[in-house]
Amino acid sequence: MVRARLVISGVVQGVYFRANTAEVAERLGVCGWVRNNPDGTVEAVFEGGEEAVGKVIEWCRVGPPRARVDGVAVSWEAFQDEFDGFTALTRHTSY
Repeated sequence: MVRARLVISGVVQGVYFRANTAEVAERLGVCGWVRNNPDGTVEAVFEGGEEAVGKVIEWCRVGPPRARVDGVAVSWEAFQDEFDGFTALTRHTSY
């Protein structure tokens, strides 16, 4: 099991990036959260099997049709098993 934290930059707010990320993560059985940051980036934490998390990360490199992803910074963290599912946070919240 692995845990990754991503910060995605580009045109990633107002294009359903969070909602689509949640759908992809849930479909793949990945837990965690995604949120918009005040600086215009989207941040996400994914926990799950290495292959499933990798697939969500690859999806984030492209995003939904209206998005333009300029960069994805990935930080690997220690797996914490702290989530029961996946949540698209509605506002910038400390997690």
